[in-house]
Amino acid sequence: MVETRKDCFGILDKVFPMGDEGLREIVPECFKCSDRKECLQQALKTEQGFQLRSEVLDRSSSGGLMGRLKRWSHKKSLSKQQKQQEGG
Repeated sequence: MVETRKDCFGILDKVFPMGDEGLREIVPECFKCSDRKECLQQALKTEQGFQLRSEVLDRSSSGGLMGRLKRWSHKKSLSKQQKQQEGG
């Protein structure tokens, strides 16, 4: 049996769209979907998803030297994941 997914599967702007206030919003219909976890995970692996995750890290508080080092480490890890996803 072939599993079919909705047309919105893994598309960040459809499953976590930008709202009128300039913030990402949760789509209420997604809570009912059995693929919601895999869908959002897939959306966060797209170019747009990596950009979103990077922006979130940029907005996080630095918390002194340790906070800056932690944020740098997370951004480096994110960049590495993105390159692996792109196949390079």
